[in-house]
Parts: sequence; C-alpha cells; structure tokens
Amino acid sequence: MSGDPEHVRRLRSVPPDTVTPSPDELLSRVARGEEAAFAALYDTVAGRVLGLARRVLRDPAQAEEVTQEVMVEVWRTAGRFEAGRGSASAWILTMAHRRAVDRVRSEQAHTDRSRRVAATETHVPYDEVVEDVTARLEREQVRRCLGRLTPVQREAVTLAYYGGHTYREVAEKLNTPLPTVKTRMRDGLIRMRDCLGIDMEGRA
Repeated sequence: MSGDPEHVRRLRSVPPDTVTPSPDELLSRVARGEEAAFAALYDTVAGRVLGLARRVLRDPAQAEEVTQEVMVEVWRTAGRFEAGRGSASAWILTMAHRRAVDRVRSEQAHTDRSRRVAATETHVPYDEVVEDVTARLEREQVRRCLGRLTPVQREAVTLAYYGGHTYREVAEKLNTPLPTVKTRMRDGLIRMRDCLGIDMEGRA
C-alpha cells in the first residue's frame, strides 16, 4: 500500500460515496489494498469491537488494547476473509471475541499461578512461564509500535482506539479537518502493521 504524499492527496480528493458500502464490500476492498476503504471500515466496526471487548474483559484499558490489536489484525489479514462462510462483521467480531477471551484466560492463568506460587513456594513449570512471558511480550510489542508513530499519528490513534471515538469525534477534539484525521489514522495503522510484521518476522 502506497503511503507517498501524492497517493494520499489522490485518496483525499475522491468524493465520498453517497451510499456507505457494506462491511463485506469494504473488507474486500481492504484486501485489495485500498486504504480509504479501511478508514471507512474502521468507522463502521471499531465501536462494536470495543463494546464487545469491554463486555468480555470488564476492563476498559484492556478492552482498548484488544480493539487496537483486532483492527491491526483486520488490516493485515483482510485477504483471508471468505465471504461464503459468513459476513465481514461476524468475522471481525469473532476475531475480537477470541482475542478478548484469550486475554481473560491469560490474565486468569497468571493470577492463578501467582496464587499457587505464593501458597506453595514452588517453581512455576517452564511451559507456563513461556506462555505468560509470550502474552506479555505481545502486548508490549503493540505498545512499542504505537510509540514509533509520529506525535500527530499517535494522538489520533490513541483517541480513536483508547478513547473509543469515531473519526468525526477525533476531528472535533483535535479541531482538525476530518480528512486530515483520517489520513493520520490510516498512515498510523499502516506503520503499526509494518512494525508488527517486522517484529514478528524477527521472532520467527
């Protein structure tokens, strides 16, 4: 996906559709590399992803982290979506539910292990240590990649994901034109995707 200024200017110059495409159509376009489609898909589904994550996790901070992870995963894996097996919204929300449940299990497992260690003063099995460390490294990886964004990108992404705001609400809070906010979000998520991909390759 191109991130050069001329490409971004062309995207911003295209007039918005009079009818908002369905999530299925948007996801199909994201899979083909259309950055503007991802911005529209985010506006459509991110609020529902955050709401589901909050219901499962009961922890706003962790729900916000899961939402960010899910939307980055959607950006990276849109090409894997199979329309014949269900809707795009269901695919994304299933992904969100799985990640939220995994987070609950990971946190519960960590709590249970800590209690057992405190009660028995025995060593934690090696495989459990690896599982716990891996989960924490993945969360730290997302935080580290977020820190690599430019200040304006990080501000927009943080308000959207960690504040649960739509693009329009972010634009109002920052007193910034909506197209500019969408461009910052889009470029920020591209950089997040690239950062996570590089880190994953380094760990393979």
